[in-house]
Amino acid sequence: MIAFPFNPSKPVMGKASVQINKPISKVFAFIGKKFFHNYPKWALELAEFEPLNGVEVFVGAKARQLRKDQGQEVESIFEVIEFTPDIKLSFKGIDAPYRNTYELENSNDYSTQLTFIFELLELELFMRPFEKLVRTAIEEGAENTVANIKNLLADDDDEHQKIN
Repeated sequence: MIAFPFNPSKPVMGKASVQINKPISKVFAFIGKKFFHNYPKWALELAEFEPLNGVEVFVGAKARQLRKDQGQEVESIFEVIEFTPDIKLSFKGIDAPYRNTYELENSNDYSTQLTFIFELLELELFMRPFEKLVRTAIEEGAENTVANIKNLLADDDDEHQKIN
């Protein structure tokens, strides 16, 4: 029996956090309640996106996405697996082994800590030698996700001020 120095089913994870100067209810409304509307705004690598059960977000809601990652098109269907207002929103790939989680935490009445976690739940055996590169790409993607969300919410303030 051959013993490998790694576990092929061990997840590869990237995690990033950002402080957003908005109340937690506004941040969750943008990320969670209006996910199907706003996701294409912060996921710039999306080529196509289609909610499969309407635009309301609930546990069991599904969507199809076509992403252009590292020059390759990757299509997948994912499902909402957790929807806890003002706390957490999680998705799991149905036809691909990944999980996305958005966690929110109150810093104070006017500030929210947003943490985004991307987990590649399985990495094919031939890719294990490149695990560090994969992890770096995942971590970079997580950093971009929270930065894009923060910028969009800041832009929302700018637009609101222009209207008033």
